Amino acid sequence: MQELQTALHQENEDRQRFYSTVDENRKMEFINGKIVFQSPVKKSHNTATGRLYRLVSIFADVHDLGFTGIEKIMVSLTRNDYEPDICFWSAKRAKDFTDDQMKFPAPDFVAEVLSKSTEKTDRETKMQDYAKHGVSEYWIVAPKTKSVEQYKLVRGEYDLIFKAPTGIIKSFTIKGFEIPIEAIFEEKANLKALRQVLGE
Repeated sequence: MQELQTALHQENEDRQRFYSTVDENRKMEFINGKIVFQSPVKKSHNTATGRLYRLVSIFADVHDLGFTGIEKIMVSLTRNDYEPDICFWSAKRAKDFTDDQMKFPAPDFVAEVLSKSTEKTDRETKMQDYAKHGVSEYWIVAPKTKSVEQYKLVRGEYDLIFKAPTGIIKSFTIKGFEIPIEAIFEEKANLKALRQVLGE
């Protein structure tokens, strides 16, 4: 018990050190007691993240559904701090967020875009932690295969309910949000989906 308390005390000190060093110019996460610096991403990762964020955030804004964050938003959970690629909180949960806020609670929706260096963490550590903290919907976006996996939280664990490189994916957390998979990976499809979101 003494060893456990000592370890937790050290982890808390390391976490406070993380908070004092993290800044807006570097992507840093605190995972399992360690500060993790993320490498620069490939263009395919960047564009997939940007296209999905554009669709989610504009849809949420048009319908006044809540707040959408991208990449540098820090999600602070019980022991870990993550910077998900895309995350969303309902309007009810986001109403008390402030302009100067830097740490946020577990979102309702998270999408992580895979890269070689983060895939294991996205599929294991983060997936388990998001489930434990009640993130009701989790998407894993794979630029390499141009596909998406959609998971739904059921009794504390994620069930895979959709996995495909084509077709329509429908969010059950962001009400009414549905897009073709291609809109995440192809610019023309993204712009077409964006026009539909805007009702044009």
